Amino acid sequence: ANSHTVLVSGFFGAVASTLSMGAGAWLATRSENELHHSEIEHERREIKEDPALEREELSLLYQLKGFTQAEAEKITERLAVDEDQFTKAMIQEELGFQEDAKGNPWTSAAVGSLSTFIGGVLPLIPFLFLSGVPGMVAAAIVSILAHFAVGAAKSIVTARSWWASGLEMTAAGIIVGIVSYGIGVLGTT
Repeated sequence: ANSHTVLVSGFFGAVASTLSMGAGAWLATRSENELHHSEIEHERREIKEDPALEREELSLLYQLKGFTQAEAEKITERLAVDEDQFTKAMIQEELGFQEDAKGNPWTSAAVGSLSTFIGGVLPLIPFLFLSGVPGMVAAAIVSILAHFAVGAAKSIVTARSWWASGLEMTAAGIIVGIVSYGIGVLGTT
């Protein structure tokens, strides 16, 4: 019933979520980079320990892509002359990523933090003007529209249609909102 309480608790909840999401994004990107580094080093060791087996493996990978055995062996032998190129080819073909494809943990943290903060503050805007049930309804509408807009905008970089992506994000937001509200109601009873 008190919009001041909602604004204060909502703002500090948004700040806590922002810090948590930023730290999680930073750690996730660092972990992914460390995993890639470990896999790259493992591949380098395999090439040094048994280059013939690795050449055979790369040739088979190329054959699976549609090259004839002769073509695959020729490409493989060409790449195997330079150990760095051979390693890069093995990483790309076997592991499915580029050696230099590293995420920036700080960029991930900044993007995750900023988007979480905006998402946490948007539903508070109605409480600047409303309180009680009208404020909650307006906050729910703002949240649903924001989820749809973010999902639709995501379609710019994906192959999905804007409305399907928007509806998916909206459904996820509604489910999270209902569960969160339910937990809040249970916590106050």
